[in-house]
Amino acid sequence: MKRILTHVIFWVVYCTQDTLLAYTWVGNSLAPSRQSKLLLFCFNDAALVLIPKLILAYFVMGVSIQQITSGKYPLRKTILQILGVLAFCIFIYRLLAFFIIDPMYGWPRGSLISIKTTLTTLMDIGFGASAAVAIKLARMQLSVKEKEKHLIRDKLEAELKFLRNQTNPHFLLNTLNNVYALARKKSDDTAEVVMKLSELLRFILYESSGEFIPLIEEIKILDDYLQLEKMRYTERLTVSFDKQLDGECYQITPLLLLPFIENAFKHGISESRFESFVHIAVRVAGGQLVYTVENSKDGPGGEISKKNIGLANVRRRLELTYKEYELDITEEMHIYKVKLSLNLDSHVEI
Repeated sequence: MKRILTHVIFWVVYCTQDTLLAYTWVGNSLAPSRQSKLLLFCFNDAALVLIPKLILAYFVMGVSIQQITSGKYPLRKTILQILGVLAFCIFIYRLLAFFIIDPMYGWPRGSLISIKTTLTTLMDIGFGASAAVAIKLARMQLSVKEKEKHLIRDKLEAELKFLRNQTNPHFLLNTLNNVYALARKKSDDTAEVVMKLSELLRFILYESSGEFIPLIEEIKILDDYLQLEKMRYTERLTVSFDKQLDGECYQITPLLLLPFIENAFKHGISESRFESFVHIAVRVAGGQLVYTVENSKDGPGGEISKKNIGLANVRRRLELTYKEYELDITEEMHIYKVKLSLNLDSHVEI
């Protein structure tokens, strides 16, 4: 219904401007006795010649454009059809002008078809039909862009969901390695580790499915994970975790910070044969988060950041979730350091 109303409004506006144009053009050519009926004459004129314009416009919009966009019809055939309909509309226009419009104004009849009348008719029909077709094409273009926008958004949302889901099994694999190491040692801490693991999995399954979670919950997950790792490495590991927050109202995308700590243990501490350390710091002030993870490692080990799945995952999630962030990774002979600066309020609108 809305679409029909839009078409009606367009043609009413067009017919009105055609009426006013004719009123201005032929006003001085009529006898004074007929001046009072001039506006009615002009309206009748505009309404009559609207018929061939409608035929041409809706043929192009309803048939020709569909043929061109579908790609199933030869372009040559479509052009020939348009030319055929155009010739038919010019003929209808001239019949209306010759038998009805000219006598209505009291003008002497000229030839039904001539080069001059044909060109004049072509310009009049072409302008009206072209205006309607141009609007139709513009609407189609806008519709295509809107669909592309939705497709891109759906693709990015699906990718972001995949990345979030990828974090879960990656985290689970690393944690199960901890349990396996303790079980091989027949450690008394194995039962406690399994209990903590179950709590972490409960969080992943039921509380991290949303787009954002409170930052304090994310930090609690980091604490729990560190407790698991401490049980595994015991005396040869030194861990410090400095937390400075100016409020508890901040939100963050779930499990964004955890992969940095996992990376520190998997590619740093687990490969170290001597006493090791992990220093972690989270500072938030005015919505600006600065998060650093620094760990020891044994000598050069290649560029960890480029081959690590967890860090690649985090990089892409940052791109899809936040506008303002900076991720710096520094690797020296015996130290690996990651620093994330993030505006927690700079959310990307997908």
